[in-house]
Amino acid sequence: MRSFLAAFAAAAVVVGLGTAQDKKDPKKDDKKVDAAKLVGKWELTRSTLDMPPKSALVEFTKDNKVTIAVTANGKEDKYSGTYKVNGDKLTVKLTIPGETDQEDTDTIQTLTDDKLLLLDKNKKENEFSKKK
Repeated sequence: MRSFLAAFAAAAVVVGLGTAQDKKDPKKDDKKVDAAKLVGKWELTRSTLDMPPKSALVEFTKDNKVTIAVTANGKEDKYSGTYKVNGDKLTVKLTIPGETDQEDTDTIQTLTDDKLLLLDKNKKENEFSKKK
């Protein structure tokens, strides 16, 4: 059960290993995002995952730390780790107790003051809205 929830939490933010790659315009692949807009608390509002979490909160801090809180079956689990932004790529490394650290990279499709849209290597989307 613990590994299922851990994988579930990781999937809420980043799904699959590696970067999202497809045949895009090369100039678009070099897209830069304003990583400062990522700092804050984000709530999962939409997902194209087969089993999206009912609730997921993600907090990115200025010092490149990330915390994920997921509630499943009435129980909240929290995971922490680090993140980095390189161009339009978001890499998150989570520390999951009793398991190997998980590192995943997604493409940031949209990052505004109040919306974050991530795309994984399997073209699955996770959309978040910033908590005020």
